[in-house]
Formats: sequence, C-alpha cells, structure tokens
Amino acid sequence: MDVFSALQTAVSGLRAQAFSLDNISGNIANSQTTGYKRIDTNFVDLIAERDTKHQVAGTVAAYSELTNTIQGNLRDTGVSTNMALNGNGFFVVQKKSVDSGGGTAFSGNNLYTRRGDFSPDKDGYLVNGAGSYLTGASLDPATGQTVSNGPIQISNDLLPAKATGTITYAANLPRTPNTTGPKANNGLLQNVEGSDWLVTEGNETGKTVPADTSAQTLIDNSIAGPALTVYDASGAPVSLQTRWAKVANASSATTPATKDTWNLFYADKTSVSGSKTSWTNVGQAFQFSNGQLTTPAGGTLAIPSLTVDDVPVGPITLDLSGGLTQYASSSGTVSTNALKQDGYASGSLNAVDVGENGVISGTYSNGKTLELARVAVAQFINPDGLKPDSLGNYQQTTNSGEPLSGLRDTTVVGANVEQSNTDVASEFSKMIVTQQAYSANTRVMSTAQSMISDLINVIR
Repeated sequence: MDVFSALQTAVSGLRAQAFSLDNISGNIANSQTTGYKRIDTNFVDLIAERDTKHQVAGTVAAYSELTNTIQGNLRDTGVSTNMALNGNGFFVVQKKSVDSGGGTAFSGNNLYTRRGDFSPDKDGYLVNGAGSYLTGASLDPATGQTVSNGPIQISNDLLPAKATGTITYAANLPRTPNTTGPKANNGLLQNVEGSDWLVTEGNETGKTVPADTSAQTLIDNSIAGPALTVYDASGAPVSLQTRWAKVANASSATTPATKDTWNLFYADKTSVSGSKTSWTNVGQAFQFSNGQLTTPAGGTLAIPSLTVDDVPVGPITLDLSGGLTQYASSSGTVSTNALKQDGYASGSLNAVDVGENGVISGTYSNGKTLELARVAVAQFINPDGLKPDSLGNYQQTTNSGEPLSGLRDTTVVGANVEQSNTDVASEFSKMIVTQQAYSANTRVMSTAQSMISDLINVIR
C-alpha cells in the first residue's frame, strides 16, 4: 500500500465512522419512541491485496445491523387497547387511504411493527400513534365466528339480545329423594287417579300438572331442581324453576326391566306460589343404571316448546353431557355441579380488554364478556432481515422470509406498550469510541498529506 492508498483508506474510515455516528444519533433521538429497535453498525474490512505474503489493510465498509430480536421494556399505560408483544413477532398493520368516493379505504399491503399504542379512531378502527392500522380477524360477538379479515374495527353498536338456546346442567340426583309426602312409596311420585303426568319410558309430549291438589301432590313427592334465569327472543328475563320427581326404582324380581327413572318438571309461572302454580313435564324419562345416565342417549334433550307466564321462551336444548348422575346422598336433595345458559339481554359496550392470546374481548352492560376480534401477529425466520420503513414499520424481504402467522412462544400484554430498546448510556459510550476513531482517521489523512508534501518537495 502506498501513501495515496493510505489516504483513501483513511477517507473510507471517516465515512464509516460518520455512518456509525449517524446510527448512534438516530438511536438516541428515538430513545423514547414506542417500539423502536436500535440500529447498530457493523464494520467490514476490505482487503486490498490477496497475496498471503502481502495482505494489508485496505478500506473499511459500514453496514446497518438491526436488533429486532432484542426486547424492549414493557410500560403500563392503563389504556385498554394498548398492547405489547412479549417475545418474537410483529403486529400486522396497514396504511389508511381515501377511495374515490371519499370513504375509508386501506392499502391492502401488510406492514409489520412493534409499536402497539393502538386506540380507536373516530370510526372505531384501532390505529397506533404513527398512523398504522392494526389488522386481524373481526368476530361476531354473538357466535364467535370470523366475519372479516383486515383492519380491526371496534363497534359501539348495541349488542342484540339472544334467546336462550342451550341450558348446560350437571348434577347428582339422590338415589332416595327426601320428599315431604308419604314415605310408603320410598319417595316416588305416582300418578293420581285419572291423571297422566308421568313419563316412564322414552319421551313424550310434556304433560301439565294442574294447580291446586295435583300441584300439591307433585310438590310433596318431588325435590327442588335447578332455578335460573333464561331469556326470550326480546331479551326479557324469565325466571325458570324446576323440580325432580323419581317415578320408578331399579329392576326388581317382579319388574326386571325397570330402571331408576326420574321426571323433570318446570313451573308455568315465574312466581311459584305453593300449589297455585301448574307444572309441566319436559316429556322425557331420565333413566339411570348403576348411577350413570342411560336415557336420553347422548346426554342431550331437545325441549321443543318451553312457555312460562304464557311467554314462549322457545325451543331449548338441555345439555347434560357435563354429567347427570344418581348416587346415594345423605341429604336426599339435588347436588348441582354446573348450571348455565347462553341467552342474554341486549347491552351496550362498556369496556374492552386484550388477552394474552391476542383476543380482544368486550364487556357489555348486560354483564356479558364476548370476543370481538383476534389480533394478527406475524413472525419471521430472520426478523433482522426486514427492511425498515418509516413510522416504525418494517417491510418483508427475501432475507426475512415469509411471515408465519400465530403467537407461538409470544404473548400479548394488554394495556402496555414496548419501549425503545435503546440504551442511552451504551450509545454515549459508542459515540466516544466513534469520535476517537474518526479523529484517528483524520490524523492518518494529515500524516499522509505531510508525506505527500515531503515527496513533492524532493524535486524542488
């Protein structure tokens, strides 16, 4: 290497250190930028001569080195729609545009960001502080099914009422019920002469137990079942009260085919007043063998018409798959293990919450918490191969690979944002080193210039 080559090398060193200083200044400037990933500088030597005996330092090149895999600290913001990723991955976002009719439109091109300070805009779309719109799957609150994919919009529309369609019930019925009626029948309810209330085999159309004497007979020879509130099609609450009556004991020498059999009755009025209320049999024989439910098969019962206070609640499915058993009980009463129904009144949205699985849920004034959307998160084989874009976004490249959807080893933290991963103290240290290296390169230049001047002065 001659003096002129040394001068060129020093120039490349000045350029490389200036490039490093540019990255350092950018990191310091963005030390408070949400989701910012610092850019380090990677120096690469360029060998001027390849001969093993004459290898000398040539020039130097500087390249940016991303730190997308380095997690920034999480900060609690208290804003329910803010979110941060704890682990690898990026939120999938799009840019907003205006269509020819002046309405809202989106670019359709996905970008990727760690900036999660999302909040609803005037139309309910979730947008971060840099103007990027969060995408994902929008869900139907009533069914939980996906209705669209794209920018997530949180609607403030009134949640429509939903009629009760399924009652989930699990309980243990006592082998010998503790009834208040005559004990001669071991707690069994038998038909009063001239009546046909009971179902002893299979299922039949529900029979109604009339009020007064007949209703009192039912009450004296049955035990209280579950009581819960169900909803009709308008969302009006309906109080449903039930009673279990055992109508047959297990097989005996005289009736070898008989099983332990129960009937379920519900009150035709929301307010039960002793024997003044009539009761309707749901029309199914609930049969047990060795304590296990054998009929109805499959553990479900369709009740085609349930009417209380002359209001048709509608067809209801009684789901007993959680477990309806008949084992001996010292109390002789029903032991309820699970009881819920899927209906509700209409309600307005009160609050939203982001779960660890990326599901945005809404809490409504009717007490229901329903899923509204599922946040789109993408991961890359080589996240440092992404191309930085403005506003904290990144673009996919051939080096990054294709985006892989899903959280995998990552969780979403609601009401938090990820801070910049810039360490200001470290950047100042790198700045000092860079300044010293820059000054050293200028000394090389001044020395080379002095040597060239000496060489020129030789011929004078």
